[in-house]
Amino acid sequence: MKIDSKLPSVGTTIFTVMSALAEQHGAINLGQGFPDFDCDPKLIEAVHAAMLAGHNQYPPMAGVAALREAIARKIHQCHAVAYDPAAEITVTAGATQALLTALLAVIRAGDEVIVIEPVYDCYIPGIELAGGRAVRVPMTPDYRIDWDRVEAAAGPATRAIMINSPHNPTGTVINADDLERLAGLADRHDLVVIGDEVYEHMVFDGMAHRSLSAHPALRERSFVISSFGKTFHVTGWKVGYCVAPAALMTEFRKVHQFNVFTVNTPMQVGLAAYLDDPAPYLGLADFYQARRDRFLAGLAGTTLRPRACEGTYFVVCDYSANSDLADADFCRWLTSTIGVAAVPMSAFRSDGRDDRRIRFCFAKREATLDAALARLACLDEAR
Repeated sequence: MKIDSKLPSVGTTIFTVMSALAEQHGAINLGQGFPDFDCDPKLIEAVHAAMLAGHNQYPPMAGVAALREAIARKIHQCHAVAYDPAAEITVTAGATQALLTALLAVIRAGDEVIVIEPVYDCYIPGIELAGGRAVRVPMTPDYRIDWDRVEAAAGPATRAIMINSPHNPTGTVINADDLERLAGLADRHDLVVIGDEVYEHMVFDGMAHRSLSAHPALRERSFVISSFGKTFHVTGWKVGYCVAPAALMTEFRKVHQFNVFTVNTPMQVGLAAYLDDPAPYLGLADFYQARRDRFLAGLAGTTLRPRACEGTYFVVCDYSANSDLADADFCRWLTSTIGVAAVPMSAFRSDGRDDRRIRFCFAKREATLDAALARLACLDEAR
């Protein structure tokens, strides 16, 4: 049977490959971005209580009303912006589903979508599934958005731009000037903006998270997406949400209802109750900054050269002082010989550019980080 693939260039993701290699060699997995610690027991109790209370059938397509209302309160508290829970907020099966749904809602055959490279691996396949074409704009060497190149990339066929901040995989964060450049570009070309803000509560050193929601002009043309999985250490639950002005959300929901229809009920009810206390997400930056600082302090004793990490739970390291291997080969060697798994940065680029940089995830227990650092301290000896 002949099948014409819609994604002929897509294979197994680098995260799956490196996680399998880590398991094969008994390596400490700092490659895939998931915590190795449990969530707050209160959140489990809230979901359990929801199940016992009988919240086990289909919820409304857009999500449990109490959760949409809690999301609206959270956004208002963080950004002083009001979203209508009834018309402008939809609960999704994680951020990946929300990103694809937004693309399917607004991209037509032949439309162009600007993406910033390095780029998270689900963006470009989503654009292609929607019939669009990704226009890739590389970041500067220090991982900032090159707005002059973005401007040059925009043209008559450009329909949307995807923005990720805090940025995975680089750990950089956009600032107020970035938002103004984005707003000007979007206005001139009448673009839809798709904002991936899943690491919104992981911004360090007193910096602010600049949400598209909080910018008046951008709010009116943006899908803004976040993730309870990232915020509350439950990545396996796959629950997130999207907010957008009513006109955009109407189109989003048309796709959403035939994509997943809705998201599991007891977790929505449990999350709604858990959100009554803002402390868990307001304290997340300090929680992860302590882990970042612990990991960076340990890396100081190795030949790896970490780059600045302003947000997320990822650190990018230059390993060129240790090896001339290509980054994918170095990651395989690191996993099999040193016993620590990382992800090659070239995996986030369409051109395969190799700057001898790799990405580590520090969303781990302190004991896990310390064990990984002890192994990484042996890099010089193993060369």
